Amino acid sequence: MERIRVVLADDHPVVLAGVREIVERDERFEVMGEARNSSELVNLCREVGPQLLVTDYSMPGDGTYGDGIKLIGYLLRNFPDTRILVFTMISNSLVLSSLYELGVFGVVLKSGGVNELHAALNAMLHRQPYSGPGVSSVLGAASGKDDLQTRISGLSLKEYEVLRHFVSGLPVCDVARVLNRSAKTVSAQKISAMRKLEVKSDQTLLAFCAQAKLFQ
Repeated sequence: MERIRVVLADDHPVVLAGVREIVERDERFEVMGEARNSSELVNLCREVGPQLLVTDYSMPGDGTYGDGIKLIGYLLRNFPDTRILVFTMISNSLVLSSLYELGVFGVVLKSGGVNELHAALNAMLHRQPYSGPGVSSVLGAASGKDDLQTRISGLSLKEYEVLRHFVSGLPVCDVARVLNRSAKTVSAQKISAMRKLEVKSDQTLLAFCAQAKLFQ
């Protein structure tokens, strides 16, 4: 029986080792390689031509491939025969719904545990899109928003990505390079996001994102 070719991508070695162990327990899959950043991942996909990619959402990126939505979109366009399963800590409804709209095969929250990853792998074998209980719970909860969630849900995906990189410690000029936008555009998107979140300083913005667990 020909096994399914799998590539794994995550910048945390412990997570990579754990996912690899889970995938390799199933003799129907064969792990062809691992990547720890976006450039490694793209090069590996070109070399291997995987049928399944299990990748994190947030990874070290560069101005060419970036990470997050930019990287996932690039992979979907350039490797249309690869089904993409996003394995992530991010539980933001805007991001999750956008990933499905882009065309990923499925999303699994890292908080969902081993069983959910197993279920996603089985769905892949049956060519069925996967949306497990963790993701369904997040998307369902978005319909009953409190004031905090209402402000967060007002962010556009581009504004969310700007904040994600800014909160990680990148200055605006580096965020612009990673997202392949002008510094002026990124600055305007950051200001717009702060207005929607009702914060008036960088310190208040960082505190808000930490309190809301916006990027966890």
